[in-house]
Amino acid sequence: MATSALYACTKCNQRYPFEELSQGQQLCKECRIAHPIVKCTYCRSEFQQESKTNTICKKCAQNVKQFGTPKPCQYCNIIAAFIGTKCQRCTNSEKKYGPPQTCEQCKQQCAFDRKEEGRRKVDGKLLCWLCTLSYRRVLQKTKEQRKGFSSSHSNSSLNEKDHHSRQQHHQHQHRHSSSHKLSGSLSPEQEQGLWKQSHKSSSIQKETPKKKPKLEVKPSNGDRYERSFNHISSITQSMDSGGTDNFILISQLKEEVMSLKRMLQQRDQTILEKDRKLTELKADFQYQESNMRVKMNNMEKAHKEAMEQQQAKNRELLKQVAALSKGKKFDRTGSSLLLP
Repeated sequence: MATSALYACTKCNQRYPFEELSQGQQLCKECRIAHPIVKCTYCRSEFQQESKTNTICKKCAQNVKQFGTPKPCQYCNIIAAFIGTKCQRCTNSEKKYGPPQTCEQCKQQCAFDRKEEGRRKVDGKLLCWLCTLSYRRVLQKTKEQRKGFSSSHSNSSLNEKDHHSRQQHHQHQHRHSSSHKLSGSLSPEQEQGLWKQSHKSSSIQKETPKKKPKLEVKPSNGDRYERSFNHISSITQSMDSGGTDNFILISQLKEEVMSLKRMLQQRDQTILEKDRKLTELKADFQYQESNMRVKMNNMEKAHKEAMEQQQAKNRELLKQVAALSKGKKFDRTGSSLLLP
């Protein structure tokens, strides 16, 4: 007995068969449950979650440490613009493919024309990065559903055929056993008469097609069953195709709803940022206004004090002038009296 080869999980390093490991990162079932694939809250790219609280990929975590919290990109509105007003994905695509164009799905000007190679993967449509990912997920789901429908359809057809063959075999055995019982209960002369009658009936049945070639041949039970089964299979195929189309529409609508929710969240974040800036400006204005009022009050007080000092000096000077003028008058009167 040749044992099947075992392969190590990239996370826990335990060995499992190749079918039990995931296709992308070769993870076992327990590691897939413990470390699911989630989307980064900033760049929206999928990554393996190390812990439940970790919602940012490693690259965005490094950028946050280096550049701080990102801003929404002016093209795709993804909150991943660490440097400037554009995210790294849009800047690289703009350098490689030129200015962005309107996406056929979300109607935003964030799709880059990748020419024939890029459009071939999305059936010739011009889609942005998020819409291409959602479109690929929808195609993958439809392929998996079609595989499941085809496998279930083939299994049901095989089961029906086996059931039909068993019924025919059971009927044949029942006829054979009934004829054997009759032959055992009859005498030899009666058996010979029955054998002659059956031989005559079989010969008549064989000769009837030769004598009556114009009669239409009636379909047997097997033919009727095959026709009905083909009809049912065609109906199920049409139902499956309609179901897949409906699933595609539903998934597209879900993706549109998710994109609209993302846009609303981004707009809410921008509104919150603007409100925060307004409150900061109002607080700064109030602080500056209070400082100006304090300065004005201090200046008024200083001006009043200076005016009072000047007025006091003027009073003293006036008093001195009055005293001097009185002294001059007294000197003049005294000199006039002394003169002969």
